[in-house]
Amino acid sequence: MRIALSQITTGPEPERNLALLREQAGRAAEADARLVVFPEAAMACFGTRLGPLAEPLDGPWATEVRQIAEDTGLVVVAGMFTPAPHGRVTNTLLATGPGVETSYDKIHLYDAFGFTESRTVAPGSKVVTFDLDGVRVGLATCYDVRFPELFRAHADAGAQLSLLPASWGAGPGKREQWELLIRARALDATVWLAAVGQADPAATGLAPTSSAPTGIGHSALIGPDGTVRERLEAGPGLLVGDVDPDEVAAVRRSVSVLANRRLGTS
Repeated sequence: MRIALSQITTGPEPERNLALLREQAGRAAEADARLVVFPEAAMACFGTRLGPLAEPLDGPWATEVRQIAEDTGLVVVAGMFTPAPHGRVTNTLLATGPGVETSYDKIHLYDAFGFTESRTVAPGSKVVTFDLDGVRVGLATCYDVRFPELFRAHADAGAQLSLLPASWGAGPGKREQWELLIRARALDATVWLAAVGQADPAATGLAPTSSAPTGIGHSALIGPDGTVRERLEAGPGLLVGDVDPDEVAAVRRSVSVLANRRLGTS
């Protein structure tokens, strides 16, 4: 299955970001992808007041994403914000397209490195997968990558591919952590892992206006053996790669870490 990872820099205006999603989805379709994955906060970048922008899954922004999926024939995965109780929002991934309609609410909130996502964002609680062309796909978001149990839950649900949209925070050692963690999670669960982050705003000449996590780039497609198959640098780009589900079965026969577990299993 051919997939595309769209490493973009989104701004504070959802309508302008939709135009960017449409352009990128068109490029992915031209590359014969079946799935295009956009970063976390594709609706509006962090550092924006999210409450006034949040919309339900049947609202105008998500409806337009569905239209993009229909027009291109792709399954589209994109990060957005939906309303939550007590004035907070939910950090949501919308997955929509031919035969697919689901969403995932980020479980692990980024209360780390001086940022407190839980002040404005409510956590999710459900593991979410969907099927595309005979491949089961798990959904995760950014800080989730630090929690291997979620990716093993994907594998336990039958997933061969995990998608990880992100808007990774910058700082000393953060790129190294990102690259280590995405490879480790692929190995932990012996799944393909498609990690797509917001591009580094500085790579396009945009100066940071806050300490919010606005992306460092370095999206990558990781094989189930933990090897990097395709990668991008800091700036915007479209990564297109092929996922072979048979390779998952081969790696699991060779390195049976799921079958050999002794802790955390029922």
